[in-house]
Amino acid sequence: MSTSRDSRATDHGDAASLEHAHDLCAFLDASPSPFHAVEEAGRRLASEGFRSVDERAPWPTTAGRYLLVRGASLVAWVVDAERHPSSGFRIVGAHTDSPNLRVKPRPDTGAVGWRQLGVEVYGGALLNSWLDRDLGLSGRVVVRTPDGGAVRLVRDDRALLRVPQLAIHLDRGVNENGLVLNPQNHLSPVWGTGPIEEGAFARHLATLAGVDAGDVLDWDVMAHDITPAALLGVDRSLLAGGRLDNLLSCHAAVTALVRTVREPATLADSGPRAVPVVCLFDHEEIGSESATGAAGVLLPTVLERIAGAATLDRDQWFAALASSFCLSADGAHATHPNYIERHEPSHRILVNRGPVVKSNANVRYATDAPAAATVALAAEVAGVPLQPFVVRSDMACGSTIGPLTAARLGIPTADVGVAQLSMHSARELCGAHDPERFTRLLRVVLSDDAPPVSA
Repeated sequence: MSTSRDSRATDHGDAASLEHAHDLCAFLDASPSPFHAVEEAGRRLASEGFRSVDERAPWPTTAGRYLLVRGASLVAWVVDAERHPSSGFRIVGAHTDSPNLRVKPRPDTGAVGWRQLGVEVYGGALLNSWLDRDLGLSGRVVVRTPDGGAVRLVRDDRALLRVPQLAIHLDRGVNENGLVLNPQNHLSPVWGTGPIEEGAFARHLATLAGVDAGDVLDWDVMAHDITPAALLGVDRSLLAGGRLDNLLSCHAAVTALVRTVREPATLADSGPRAVPVVCLFDHEEIGSESATGAAGVLLPTVLERIAGAATLDRDQWFAALASSFCLSADGAHATHPNYIERHEPSHRILVNRGPVVKSNANVRYATDAPAAATVALAAEVAGVPLQPFVVRSDMACGSTIGPLTAARLGIPTADVGVAQLSMHSARELCGAHDPERFTRLLRVVLSDDAPPVSA
Protein backbone atom coordinates (compact mmCIF):
# COMPACT_ATOMS: atom_id res chain seq x y z
CA MET A 1 0.00 0.00 0.00
CA SER A 2 1.14 3.51 -0.81
CA THR A 3 2.70 5.45 2.06
CA SER A 4 2.36 8.82 0.30
CA ARG A 5 -1.19 9.10 1.63
CA ASP A 6 -2.63 8.21 5.04
CA SER A 7 -3.26 4.48 4.74
CA ARG A 8 -4.66 3.72 8.18
CA ALA A 9 -7.63 1.35 8.12
CA THR A 10 -10.89 2.45 9.76
CA ASP A 11 -13.98 0.83 11.17
CA HIS A 12 -15.74 1.45 7.84
CA GLY A 13 -13.65 -0.99 5.80
CA ASP A 14 -10.46 -2.96 5.56
CA ALA A 15 -6.97 -2.30 4.26
CA ALA A 16 -7.86 -3.75 0.84
CA SER A 17 -10.54 -1.13 0.26
CA LEU A 18 -8.17 1.67 1.23
CA GLU A 19 -5.45 0.30 -1.03
CA HIS A 20 -8.02 0.34 -3.80
CA ALA A 21 -8.90 3.94 -2.87
CA HIS A 22 -5.25 4.96 -3.20
CA ASP A 23 -5.12 3.38 -6.66
CA LEU A 24 -8.30 5.25 -7.61
CA CYS A 25 -6.61 8.49 -6.51
CA ALA A 26 -3.67 7.66 -8.78
CA PHE A 27 -6.07 6.99 -11.68
CA LEU A 28 -7.84 10.31 -11.12
CA ASP A 29 -4.56 12.22 -10.97
CA ALA A 30 -3.39 10.57 -14.20
CA SER A 31 -6.63 11.52 -15.98
CA PRO A 32 -7.18 15.29 -16.06
CA SER A 33 -9.06 14.98 -19.37
CA PRO A 34 -11.11 12.15 -20.94
CA PHE A 35 -8.30 11.63 -23.44
CA HIS A 36 -5.85 11.04 -20.59
CA ALA A 37 -8.37 8.77 -18.87
CA VAL A 38 -8.47 6.54 -21.94
CA GLU A 39 -4.68 6.62 -22.18
CA GLU A 40 -4.35 5.55 -18.54
CA ALA A 41 -7.00 2.84 -18.87
CA GLY A 42 -5.27 1.55 -22.01
CA ARG A 43 -1.90 1.56 -20.28
CA ARG A 44 -3.26 -0.53 -17.42
CA LEU A 45 -4.94 -2.98 -19.77
CA ALA A 46 -1.86 -3.25 -21.99
CA SER A 47 0.19 -4.25 -18.96
CA GLU A 48 -2.21 -7.20 -18.58
CA GLY A 49 -1.75 -8.37 -22.15
CA PHE A 50 -4.56 -6.48 -23.90
CA ARG A 51 -3.62 -5.69 -27.51
CA SER A 52 -4.79 -2.65 -29.46
CA VAL A 53 -7.14 -3.19 -32.39
CA ASP A 54 -7.26 -0.84 -35.38
CA GLU A 55 -10.92 -0.72 -36.38
CA ARG A 56 -9.87 0.18 -39.95
CA ALA A 57 -8.06 -3.16 -40.27
CA PRO A 58 -9.44 -6.72 -40.45
CA TRP A 59 -10.86 -7.82 -37.12
CA PRO A 60 -8.83 -10.33 -35.05
CA THR A 61 -10.21 -13.85 -35.27
CA THR A 62 -7.93 -15.49 -32.71
CA ALA A 63 -8.49 -15.76 -28.98
CA GLY A 64 -7.03 -12.93 -26.96
CA ARG A 65 -7.44 -9.80 -24.89
CA TYR A 66 -8.20 -6.74 -26.98
CA LEU A 67 -8.87 -3.03 -26.68
CA LEU A 68 -10.01 -0.41 -29.15
CA VAL A 69 -9.63 3.34 -28.70
CA ARG A 70 -11.67 5.90 -30.60
CA GLY A 71 -11.01 9.45 -29.42
CA ALA A 72 -11.81 9.58 -25.71
CA SER A 73 -13.69 6.27 -25.76
CA LEU A 74 -12.36 2.76 -25.17
CA VAL A 75 -13.78 -0.74 -25.59
CA ALA A 76 -11.98 -3.76 -24.13
CA TRP A 77 -12.95 -7.43 -24.27
CA VAL A 78 -11.69 -11.00 -23.89
CA VAL A 79 -12.40 -13.96 -26.16
CA ASP A 80 -10.82 -17.31 -25.35
CA ALA A 81 -11.60 -20.96 -24.70
CA GLU A 82 -13.70 -20.05 -21.65
CA ARG A 83 -15.47 -16.99 -23.08
CA HIS A 84 -17.34 -17.07 -26.38
CA PRO A 85 -19.89 -14.70 -27.94
CA SER A 86 -22.31 -17.58 -28.55
CA SER A 87 -23.00 -17.28 -24.80
CA GLY A 88 -23.63 -13.55 -25.09
CA PHE A 89 -21.85 -10.58 -23.57
CA ARG A 90 -21.45 -9.21 -20.05
CA ILE A 91 -21.00 -5.47 -20.50
CA VAL A 92 -20.01 -2.72 -18.10
CA GLY A 93 -20.45 0.75 -19.56
CA ALA A 94 -19.18 4.01 -18.04
CA HIS A 95 -18.15 7.42 -19.33
CA THR A 96 -14.85 9.30 -19.42
CA ASP A 97 -16.09 12.89 -19.64
CA SER A 98 -16.91 15.29 -16.80
CA PRO A 99 -18.36 18.82 -16.75
CA ASN A 100 -15.64 21.45 -17.06
CA LEU A 101 -14.45 24.57 -18.87
CA ARG A 102 -13.22 24.02 -22.44
CA VAL A 103 -11.02 26.43 -24.34
CA LYS A 104 -12.56 28.15 -27.35
CA PRO A 105 -10.99 28.09 -30.85
CA ARG A 106 -9.97 31.75 -30.59
CA PRO A 107 -9.35 32.03 -26.86
CA ASP A 108 -6.97 34.97 -26.46
CA THR A 109 -8.91 37.73 -24.75
CA GLY A 110 -8.73 40.05 -21.75
CA ALA A 111 -9.47 43.53 -20.40
CA VAL A 112 -8.04 46.29 -18.19
CA GLY A 113 -4.56 44.80 -18.06
CA TRP A 114 -5.62 41.16 -17.52
CA ARG A 115 -4.84 38.43 -20.03
CA GLN A 116 -7.64 35.86 -20.15
CA LEU A 117 -8.79 32.77 -22.02
CA GLY A 118 -12.20 32.36 -23.59
CA VAL A 119 -13.85 29.17 -22.37
CA GLU A 120 -17.11 27.37 -22.98
CA VAL A 121 -18.96 25.39 -20.31
CA TYR A 122 -19.05 21.66 -21.10
CA GLY A 123 -21.94 19.73 -19.56
CA GLY A 124 -23.97 20.58 -16.48
CA ALA A 125 -21.17 22.01 -14.37
CA LEU A 126 -21.66 23.54 -10.93
CA LEU A 127 -20.21 26.83 -12.12
CA ASN A 128 -19.43 28.25 -8.69
CA SER A 129 -17.14 25.28 -7.97
CA TRP A 130 -14.72 26.54 -10.63
CA LEU A 131 -14.21 29.90 -8.94
CA ASP A 132 -10.96 30.76 -7.14
CA ARG A 133 -9.30 27.44 -7.92
CA ASP A 134 -5.83 26.93 -9.32
CA LEU A 135 -6.39 25.34 -12.72
CA GLY A 136 -4.17 23.56 -15.22
CA LEU A 137 -4.73 22.67 -18.86
CA SER A 138 -5.08 19.27 -20.51
CA GLY A 139 -6.46 17.60 -23.60
CA ARG A 140 -5.37 16.82 -27.13
CA VAL A 141 -3.70 18.88 -29.84
CA VAL A 142 -3.60 18.10 -33.53
CA VAL A 143 -0.19 19.00 -34.95
CA ARG A 144 1.12 19.16 -38.48
CA THR A 145 3.27 16.25 -39.66
CA PRO A 146 5.00 15.51 -42.99
CA ASP A 147 2.07 13.22 -43.85
CA GLY A 148 -0.76 15.46 -42.62
CA GLY A 149 -1.63 15.68 -38.93
CA ALA A 150 -1.25 13.71 -35.72
CA VAL A 151 -2.84 13.86 -32.27
CA ARG A 152 -0.70 14.65 -29.23
CA LEU A 153 -1.92 14.60 -25.64
CA VAL A 154 -0.86 17.59 -23.57
CA ARG A 155 -1.17 18.54 -19.92
CA ASP A 156 0.18 21.34 -17.81
CA ASP A 157 -0.34 20.86 -14.09
CA ARG A 158 1.08 24.22 -13.13
CA ALA A 159 -1.25 26.83 -11.63
CA LEU A 160 -1.98 28.53 -14.95
CA LEU A 161 -5.58 29.72 -14.70
CA ARG A 162 -7.96 31.16 -12.14
CA VAL A 163 -11.56 32.37 -12.39
CA PRO A 164 -11.65 35.14 -9.77
CA GLN A 165 -14.90 35.77 -7.92
CA LEU A 166 -16.22 39.29 -7.45
CA ALA A 167 -15.37 40.65 -3.99
CA ILE A 168 -18.25 40.71 -1.52
CA HIS A 169 -17.80 44.48 -1.16
CA LEU A 170 -19.01 44.79 -4.78
CA ASP A 171 -21.81 42.23 -4.43
CA ARG A 172 -23.20 42.80 -0.94
CA GLY A 173 -26.24 40.59 -1.43
CA VAL A 174 -24.47 37.51 -2.71
CA ASN A 175 -24.86 35.53 0.53
CA GLU A 176 -28.53 36.40 0.86
CA ASN A 177 -29.61 36.30 -2.78
CA GLY A 178 -27.28 33.65 -4.14
CA LEU A 179 -24.52 33.75 -6.72
CA VAL A 180 -25.60 34.12 -10.34
CA LEU A 181 -22.93 33.50 -12.98
CA ASN A 182 -23.23 34.29 -16.67
CA PRO A 183 -21.09 31.74 -18.57
CA GLN A 184 -20.09 34.28 -21.20
CA ASN A 185 -19.29 37.21 -18.91
CA HIS A 186 -18.10 35.73 -15.63
CA LEU A 187 -16.11 32.53 -16.31
CA SER A 188 -13.15 33.64 -18.45
CA PRO A 189 -10.10 32.70 -16.38
CA VAL A 190 -7.14 35.03 -16.01
CA TRP A 191 -3.75 33.61 -16.92
CA GLY A 192 -1.48 36.61 -17.01
CA THR A 193 -1.18 40.37 -17.13
CA GLY A 194 -0.51 42.83 -19.90
CA PRO A 195 -2.00 43.40 -23.34
CA ILE A 196 -3.89 40.69 -25.22
CA GLU A 197 -1.49 38.55 -27.25
CA GLU A 198 -3.14 37.01 -30.29
CA GLY A 199 -1.89 33.44 -30.70
CA ALA A 200 -0.46 33.21 -27.18
CA PHE A 201 -2.53 30.14 -26.30
CA ALA A 202 -1.55 28.31 -29.49
CA ARG A 203 2.10 29.07 -28.77
CA HIS A 204 1.70 27.64 -25.27
CA LEU A 205 0.20 24.44 -26.69
CA ALA A 206 3.01 24.23 -29.22
CA THR A 207 5.54 24.31 -26.38
CA LEU A 208 3.66 21.55 -24.55
CA ALA A 209 3.46 19.45 -27.72
CA GLY A 210 7.08 20.08 -28.68
CA VAL A 211 6.31 21.62 -32.08
CA ASP A 212 6.49 25.03 -33.72
CA ALA A 213 3.53 27.35 -33.13
CA GLY A 214 2.61 27.23 -36.81
CA ASP A 215 2.26 23.45 -36.61
CA VAL A 216 -0.67 23.56 -34.16
CA LEU A 217 -3.72 22.83 -36.31
CA ASP A 218 -6.46 22.58 -33.66
CA TRP A 219 -7.19 21.40 -30.12
CA ASP A 220 -9.68 19.95 -27.65
CA VAL A 221 -8.28 21.40 -24.42
CA MET A 222 -9.90 22.01 -21.06
CA ALA A 223 -9.18 23.35 -17.60
CA HIS A 224 -8.72 20.99 -14.67
CA ASP A 225 -8.34 21.48 -10.94
CA ILE A 226 -4.72 20.73 -10.11
CA THR A 227 -5.39 19.65 -6.51
CA PRO A 228 -4.55 15.93 -6.23
CA ALA A 229 -7.21 13.42 -5.21
CA ALA A 230 -6.93 12.48 -1.54
CA LEU A 231 -8.44 10.58 1.34
CA LEU A 232 -10.35 12.92 3.61
CA GLY A 233 -11.86 13.02 7.08
CA VAL A 234 -10.48 12.50 10.55
CA ASP A 235 -10.91 8.75 9.99
CA ARG A 236 -9.89 8.86 6.32
CA SER A 237 -13.22 7.29 5.40
CA LEU A 238 -13.88 9.70 2.51
CA LEU A 239 -12.27 10.32 -0.87
CA ALA A 240 -12.22 13.72 -2.57
CA GLY A 241 -11.16 14.41 -6.13
CA GLY A 242 -12.05 15.86 -9.46
CA ARG A 243 -13.98 13.81 -12.03
CA LEU A 244 -15.24 11.11 -9.66
CA ASP A 245 -18.30 11.28 -11.91
CA ASN A 246 -17.47 9.17 -13.75
CA LEU A 247 -13.80 8.17 -13.63
CA LEU A 248 -14.53 6.23 -10.44
CA SER A 249 -16.67 3.88 -12.54
CA CYS A 250 -14.06 3.77 -15.33
CA HIS A 251 -11.41 2.76 -12.81
CA ALA A 252 -13.73 0.16 -11.29
CA ALA A 253 -14.60 -1.30 -14.70
CA VAL A 254 -10.98 -1.57 -15.85
CA THR A 255 -9.87 -3.04 -12.51
CA ALA A 256 -12.76 -5.51 -12.58
CA LEU A 257 -11.84 -6.64 -16.09
CA VAL A 258 -8.24 -7.18 -15.02
CA ARG A 259 -9.43 -9.23 -12.05
CA THR A 260 -11.72 -11.20 -14.37
CA VAL A 261 -8.79 -12.46 -16.42
CA ARG A 262 -6.55 -12.95 -13.38
CA GLU A 263 -8.89 -14.73 -10.97
CA PRO A 264 -10.59 -18.09 -11.42
CA ALA A 265 -14.36 -18.23 -11.69
CA THR A 266 -16.36 -19.43 -8.70
CA LEU A 267 -19.57 -20.55 -10.41
CA ALA A 268 -19.52 -24.17 -11.62
CA ASP A 269 -18.72 -24.33 -15.33
CA SER A 270 -21.56 -25.30 -17.66
CA GLY A 271 -20.12 -24.51 -21.07
CA PRO A 272 -18.54 -21.31 -22.39
CA ARG A 273 -19.13 -18.13 -20.45
CA ALA A 274 -20.22 -14.84 -21.95
CA VAL A 275 -17.61 -12.44 -23.33
CA PRO A 276 -16.68 -9.70 -20.82
CA VAL A 277 -16.77 -6.22 -22.35
CA VAL A 278 -15.90 -2.84 -20.84
CA CYS A 279 -16.96 0.25 -22.77
CA LEU A 280 -15.87 3.71 -21.61
CA PHE A 281 -17.80 6.30 -23.62
CA ASP A 282 -17.16 9.99 -24.17
CA HIS A 283 -19.85 12.72 -24.26
CA GLU A 284 -22.32 11.28 -21.72
CA GLU A 285 -22.53 14.65 -19.98
CA ILE A 286 -23.84 16.32 -23.14
CA GLY A 287 -26.27 13.69 -24.37
CA SER A 288 -24.04 10.95 -25.84
CA GLU A 289 -24.93 11.73 -29.46
CA SER A 290 -21.54 11.59 -31.14
CA ALA A 291 -19.20 9.20 -32.91
CA THR A 292 -17.76 8.23 -29.51
CA GLY A 293 -20.91 8.45 -27.39
CA ALA A 294 -23.28 5.77 -26.14
CA ALA A 295 -26.01 6.90 -28.53
CA GLY A 296 -23.74 6.11 -31.48
CA VAL A 297 -22.77 2.85 -33.12
CA LEU A 298 -19.41 2.27 -31.41
CA LEU A 299 -20.51 -0.49 -29.03
CA PRO A 300 -22.97 -2.22 -31.42
CA THR A 301 -20.31 -2.25 -34.12
CA VAL A 302 -17.66 -3.74 -31.83
CA LEU A 303 -20.00 -6.42 -30.50
CA GLU A 304 -21.13 -7.40 -33.99
CA ARG A 305 -17.54 -7.64 -35.22
CA ILE A 306 -16.64 -9.81 -32.20
CA ALA A 307 -19.56 -12.08 -33.09
CA GLY A 308 -18.64 -12.13 -36.77
CA ALA A 309 -15.02 -13.01 -36.00
CA ALA A 310 -16.35 -16.01 -34.05
CA THR A 311 -18.36 -17.04 -37.18
CA LEU A 312 -21.77 -16.41 -35.60
CA ASP A 313 -24.46 -16.01 -38.27
CA ARG A 314 -27.10 -13.30 -38.04
CA ASP A 315 -29.58 -15.44 -36.12
CA GLN A 316 -26.86 -16.45 -33.65
CA TRP A 317 -25.88 -12.77 -33.31
CA PHE A 318 -29.39 -11.82 -32.20
CA ALA A 319 -29.48 -14.83 -29.89
CA ALA A 320 -26.21 -13.64 -28.34
CA LEU A 321 -27.72 -10.22 -27.66
CA ALA A 322 -30.74 -11.84 -26.06
CA SER A 323 -28.38 -13.79 -23.78
CA SER A 324 -26.45 -10.67 -22.72
CA PHE A 325 -26.56 -8.33 -19.74
CA CYS A 326 -25.27 -4.78 -19.23
CA LEU A 327 -24.41 -2.67 -16.20
CA SER A 328 -24.47 1.08 -16.70
CA ALA A 329 -21.95 2.26 -14.11
CA ASP A 330 -22.29 5.90 -13.11
CA GLY A 331 -22.25 8.07 -10.01
CA ALA A 332 -25.20 8.04 -7.60
CA HIS A 333 -26.49 10.68 -5.20
CA ALA A 334 -25.71 10.16 -1.54
CA THR A 335 -28.19 11.71 0.88
CA HIS A 336 -26.79 15.15 1.69
CA PRO A 337 -26.69 15.89 5.45
CA ASN A 338 -27.39 19.60 4.88
CA TYR A 339 -30.21 19.05 2.38
CA ILE A 340 -31.98 15.91 3.59
CA GLU A 341 -35.31 17.28 2.37
CA ARG A 342 -34.09 17.08 -1.26
CA HIS A 343 -34.00 13.27 -1.12
CA GLU A 344 -36.63 10.54 -1.14
CA PRO A 345 -37.25 9.94 2.61
CA SER A 346 -37.69 6.16 2.32
CA HIS A 347 -34.52 5.68 0.24
CA ARG A 348 -31.67 7.18 2.22
CA ILE A 349 -28.33 6.54 0.51
CA LEU A 350 -25.27 6.42 2.78
CA VAL A 351 -21.61 6.45 1.80
CA ASN A 352 -19.53 3.39 2.64
CA ARG A 353 -22.67 1.25 2.70
CA GLY A 354 -22.27 -0.38 -0.69
CA PRO A 355 -23.14 0.22 -4.36
CA VAL A 356 -26.39 1.89 -5.36
CA VAL A 357 -29.00 0.38 -7.72
CA LYS A 358 -30.85 3.23 -9.45
CA SER A 359 -34.46 2.92 -10.60
CA ASN A 360 -36.94 5.29 -12.21
CA ALA A 361 -40.54 4.60 -13.22
CA ASN A 362 -40.10 6.70 -16.38
CA VAL A 363 -36.98 4.74 -17.40
CA ARG A 364 -34.53 7.58 -17.01
CA TYR A 365 -32.54 4.72 -15.50
CA ALA A 366 -32.71 1.36 -17.30
CA THR A 367 -33.16 -0.86 -14.23
CA ASP A 368 -36.23 -3.09 -14.10
CA ALA A 369 -37.09 -5.88 -11.65
CA PRO A 370 -35.25 -8.74 -13.44
CA ALA A 371 -32.18 -6.53 -13.95
CA ALA A 372 -32.21 -5.47 -10.31
CA ALA A 373 -32.53 -9.13 -9.28
CA THR A 374 -29.54 -9.99 -11.49
CA VAL A 375 -27.49 -7.34 -9.69
CA ALA A 376 -28.70 -8.61 -6.31
CA LEU A 377 -27.56 -12.16 -7.11
CA ALA A 378 -24.19 -10.87 -8.30
CA ALA A 379 -23.84 -8.83 -5.11
CA GLU A 380 -24.43 -11.96 -3.05
CA VAL A 381 -21.60 -13.70 -4.87
CA ALA A 382 -19.38 -10.63 -4.46
CA GLY A 383 -20.26 -10.27 -0.79
CA VAL A 384 -21.25 -6.62 -1.02
CA PRO A 385 -24.39 -4.82 0.22
CA LEU A 386 -26.65 -2.86 -2.11
CA GLN A 387 -28.72 0.29 -1.68
CA PRO A 388 -31.85 1.03 -3.79
CA PHE A 389 -32.25 4.61 -5.05
CA VAL A 390 -35.10 6.64 -6.50
CA VAL A 391 -35.53 10.41 -6.68
CA ARG A 392 -38.31 12.25 -4.90
CA SER A 393 -41.58 12.03 -6.82
CA ASP A 394 -41.70 15.83 -7.12
CA MET A 395 -38.18 16.19 -8.57
CA ALA A 396 -36.76 15.53 -12.02
CA CYS A 397 -34.41 12.59 -12.51
CA GLY A 398 -31.07 12.63 -14.27
CA SER A 399 -30.13 9.95 -16.75
CA THR A 400 -27.21 7.78 -17.81
CA ILE A 401 -25.97 5.71 -20.74
CA GLY A 402 -28.14 2.83 -19.45
CA PRO A 403 -31.40 3.59 -21.32
CA LEU A 404 -29.47 4.44 -24.49
CA THR A 405 -27.54 1.16 -24.46
CA ALA A 406 -30.64 -0.86 -23.64
CA ALA A 407 -32.61 0.77 -26.46
CA ARG A 408 -29.90 0.38 -29.10
CA LEU A 409 -29.08 -3.25 -28.33
CA GLY A 410 -32.17 -4.63 -26.60
CA ILE A 411 -29.99 -5.92 -23.78
CA PRO A 412 -31.33 -6.07 -20.21
CA THR A 413 -29.57 -3.30 -18.32
CA ALA A 414 -29.26 -2.11 -14.74
CA ASP A 415 -28.01 1.28 -13.58
CA VAL A 416 -25.59 1.08 -10.68
CA GLY A 417 -23.03 3.36 -9.08
CA VAL A 418 -21.20 4.65 -6.05
CA ALA A 419 -22.85 7.26 -3.83
CA GLN A 420 -21.28 10.72 -3.77
CA LEU A 421 -21.84 14.34 -2.83
CA SER A 422 -21.08 17.46 -4.90
CA MET A 423 -21.83 15.73 -8.19
CA HIS A 424 -20.72 17.90 -11.14
CA SER A 425 -18.54 20.04 -8.92
CA ALA A 426 -14.93 20.62 -9.88
CA ARG A 427 -14.15 18.43 -6.87
CA GLU A 428 -16.47 15.67 -5.69
CA LEU A 429 -16.72 13.46 -2.58
CA CYS A 430 -17.47 9.78 -1.98
CA GLY A 431 -16.82 7.10 0.62
CA ALA A 432 -13.32 5.65 0.55
CA HIS A 433 -14.54 2.06 0.91
CA ASP A 434 -17.35 1.92 -1.65
CA PRO A 435 -15.16 1.89 -4.80
CA GLU A 436 -13.55 -1.46 -3.95
CA ARG A 437 -16.95 -3.02 -3.20
CA PHE A 438 -18.26 -1.66 -6.48
CA THR A 439 -15.31 -3.21 -8.32
CA ARG A 440 -16.03 -6.58 -6.73
CA LEU A 441 -19.61 -6.37 -7.98
CA LEU A 442 -18.49 -5.48 -11.51
CA ARG A 443 -16.02 -8.37 -11.53
CA VAL A 444 -18.76 -10.89 -10.75
CA VAL A 445 -20.90 -9.51 -13.58
CA LEU A 446 -18.05 -9.45 -16.11
CA SER A 447 -17.03 -12.98 -15.09
CA ASP A 448 -20.57 -14.26 -15.68
CA ASP A 449 -20.15 -15.65 -12.20
CA ALA A 450 -23.64 -15.30 -10.70
CA PRO A 451 -26.72 -17.48 -11.16
CA PRO A 452 -29.02 -16.25 -13.96
CA VAL A 453 -32.49 -14.76 -13.67
CA SER A 454 -34.90 -16.63 -15.93
CA ALA A 455 -37.25 -14.66 -18.16
